Amino acid sequence: MPMYQVRPVHGRQPGSVVPPEHLPTCMYRVRNLHRQAGPGSSSTARQQQDEVDPSLQALESRQEEILKRLYELKAAVDGLSKMIQTPDADFDATNIIQGDEHVPLTASAADLDNLLGKDYGALKDVVINANPSLPPLSLLVLHSLLCERYKILSAVHTHSSVKSVPENLLKCFGEQMKKQPRHEYQLGFTLIWKDVPKPQMKFSIQTMCPIEGEGNIARFLFSLLGQKHNAVTATLIDSWVDTAIFQLKEGSSKEKAAVLRAMNATLGKTSWLVGNELTLADIVAWCALQQTGSTNTVPANVQKWLKSCENLAPFNSALKLLK
Repeated sequence: MPMYQVRPVHGRQPGSVVPPEHLPTCMYRVRNLHRQAGPGSSSTARQQQDEVDPSLQALESRQEEILKRLYELKAAVDGLSKMIQTPDADFDATNIIQGDEHVPLTASAADLDNLLGKDYGALKDVVINANPSLPPLSLLVLHSLLCERYKILSAVHTHSSVKSVPENLLKCFGEQMKKQPRHEYQLGFTLIWKDVPKPQMKFSIQTMCPIEGEGNIARFLFSLLGQKHNAVTATLIDSWVDTAIFQLKEGSSKEKAAVLRAMNATLGKTSWLVGNELTLADIVAWCALQQTGSTNTVPANVQKWLKSCENLAPFNSALKLLK
């Protein structure tokens, strides 16, 4: 027997079942406003939702135009930043302000784009730091060879860490008698005389780590000439470059003598160190011999090879720096 008994509010007897249709489906009922709006009111509401306020369309178009201009300005600023940034020196802005005369490029820029990548709005710059007490002759020879292929904007600067630089080193690139607007050149080549233990180079100022060592920089510059070699020839060239830098130039007298004997044997078979054409191996080895001052005591085949190199204008120009 239950303790409390409550009379059913629905008026049915105890034990009877309430039909499902009589049960409420929600706690609170709200009058449906849509049904009282009259016929066709729902389609009218949808049309109002589909229509866009003209003022909002104008605002959206204006926003898209502003974003487009911002993207263009950002690209222009990125290009300008690459044109004026250098690893060490702050250049005078007047150095890059030129006249308006237009001169067509002497060589296609597509070659450099394939080698270095396409970069709109900025001149491709190679910036090298070198110590004037030991001028990197191979880089000066390669600069002359690059000038024969591309239109190059050359510049020489002195860093504050160096007190004085000989006059011939300040003019090692010669005089550019008639400079053109900066954007009309294909490659920028800037040499900074600085108190550094070994030559340093940067090509991409913002993203590239410095390349150190005369041999490594020479490899990079020589690649811009676009010469293609198979794996065997490329390996032989690299081997001679390392030999010239680490043994012929920096090694002991015993190591230098061994290198000269190997060079004499090789040059007895071919005109150049690797094959029958001038390669980077000849450039670096020639410069190493000039820097060590041992050109008068070399074997016969090496002596003949030295004269063949000096008959070429780029080598002859670099040789004048040692006088």
